[in-house]
Amino acid sequence: MPIRTATLNKQIQHNGQRLHLAMASRVRSQGADHSPSDEEQALQEERRLLKEAKAQRQALALAPKPKAAKVVKEAKPPKQPKAPKAAKEPKEAKAAKSGKDHKPSRAEKLAKKAENLEAAKKASKKSAKT
Repeated sequence: MPIRTATLNKQIQHNGQRLHLAMASRVRSQGADHSPSDEEQALQEERRLLKEAKAQRQALALAPKPKAAKVVKEAKPPKQPKAPKAAKEPKEAKAAKSGKDHKPSRAEKLAKKAENLEAAKKASKKSAKT
C-alpha cells in the first residue's frame, strides 16, 4: 500500500530532528571540522529518499485521473399520437334550470330579511286593531 504524503511529511520531520541531533552531537564532541559520521550520512540519504518519494507522490496527484465513461442511452421511439376525441353535445343553458340550485347572494338575503321584518310589523299592527 502506498505511503500517504502526510505520512511522508511527518517522516521527513522526524528524520530532520534525528539528523539535527546527530550533527549537534558530532560538532560538540569532535568539532565542526570533522566529516559527517556514518549515522549522519545514512540520515541524510534517508531524508533525500523521503523527499524524492514526496515529490513523486505530488507529481502523481497532479496528473490527470481516469474518468468514467459517459453512459449513452438508447433513443426511445416516438409515441403514437392519440386519436382525436369525439365532439360532445352542448350543455343546456343555465337559465332553463330551476331555481333550486340557485344560492342567494348577500344582497338578496338582506332584502328578504327586510321584507320579513316589514311583514311582521304589518301583521302585529293588524292583530292589535282587531
